[in-house]
Amino acid sequence: MDFKNILIAVDASDNARRAVHYTAELLGTASGVRVTLLYIERAPGRDRFDSEDAWLSQCRLEHDRVFDFLKDARVILLAAGLPGEAVVERTVLCSAEPSIAQTILEIQQEGDYGTLVVGRRGLTKGEEFLFGSVSTKLIHNARNCAVWVVQ
Repeated sequence: MDFKNILIAVDASDNARRAVHYTAELLGTASGVRVTLLYIERAPGRDRFDSEDAWLSQCRLEHDRVFDFLKDARVILLAAGLPGEAVVERTVLCSAEPSIAQTILEIQQEGDYGTLVVGRRGLTKGEEFLFGSVSTKLIHNARNCAVWVVQ
């Protein structure tokens, strides 16, 4: 694994933004570093919306929010000193299976990422027990890489 090949899994949250800032501060002036900003896109359930138009509108809002976040994250990394060619954005569409954590781990392995960075969502113990936590699943299941969980 190449520890200078870094995957930051983001979801456009404040915790993801902190993970980007942390990575930028830590690695901004390092040479030979390559950073991929990864967003796993999962469409909202259609059954939560009254109409197809309402669902499509929500999908567009989420798409715009995420792409604005990715643009801002890129600016943060470049401002810290990473060269433009060292920062890549990637979006992957994910269905219900496999899980978001499993999709992140598959991409980490396929891309030979030696470091995986994720923001901690901050679930309560009860929420984490009921729903699981992406960061916890990554910590427990990642192999052959460093995992940075930023809170």
